[in-house]
Amino acid sequence: MPASERIPPRSVTPADDGLLTVLAKGQLTVRGRVREASNAVLYCEIEYEGVSASCVYKPVAGERPLWDFPDGTLAQREVAAYEISEVTGWGLVPPTVLRDGPYGEGMCQLWIETASGDGGPGLLALVEDEEPAEGWKAIAFADVGEGRTALLVHADDARLRRLAVLDAVINNADRKGGHLLPTADGKLYGIDHGVTFNEQDKLRTLLWGWAGEPLTAEAVEVVARLSEELAEGRPLATRMAELITPAEVDALRARVTALRTTGRHPEPSGEWPAIPWPPV
Repeated sequence: MPASERIPPRSVTPADDGLLTVLAKGQLTVRGRVREASNAVLYCEIEYEGVSASCVYKPVAGERPLWDFPDGTLAQREVAAYEISEVTGWGLVPPTVLRDGPYGEGMCQLWIETASGDGGPGLLALVEDEEPAEGWKAIAFADVGEGRTALLVHADDARLRRLAVLDAVINNADRKGGHLLPTADGKLYGIDHGVTFNEQDKLRTLLWGWAGEPLTAEAVEVVARLSEELAEGRPLATRMAELITPAEVDALRARVTALRTTGRHPEPSGEWPAIPWPPV
């Protein structure tokens, strides 16, 4: 068929069946690079059997070594975070696969278009009050210059609360405001999960507003499901063993058990900076 008569590929969305197949088997074409990222992050188009999508490709070859995450790769942990998210049923992480690409093996993740073109609109704010207003949760006081401080707050939003539970499970060491992607259809995604699953407690997040509070009934059910699915021999346990170390799998199970036992959102340990820098 001449190029001028070629049927244009059909674009896909996160809800489309077969999207993981497109991401895993499609032809990747690099269109640009996300310059702000500390590791190689490539914006790509992907096409498979007449279906197309935009995606992010993060090759392992472009990862900078991290002294406190010496095992495995950022790409493997990104995929592990997606696998955990899928078992929760919350769909908080965009579809993500581990595959070969133009620069070797790496993570390939669906590109998410945000509601306003940037992350976190309406979810984070700096206010001059001592206490958060109704509908908001306090994070911490921040230095805003000239000897002044402001209260950093996040929305008391069910989507964020689910993400806070996911972060506690995967031990996310870098939940920044720029990693929150709300979409025009009301969904919320979290991205950049390369520094997760450490066997030591490294939870650093902006979502401390529920620290110490009881988990929702929904979250209790989800944590119980994760506990069951992480038992030896279950598909999720087998998949985690392919992506993270045995010690990290044991630590993952321990975190899930702790959440079930306490029934509460974790609190900062005091042994590790609780908020990532920069926070957005």
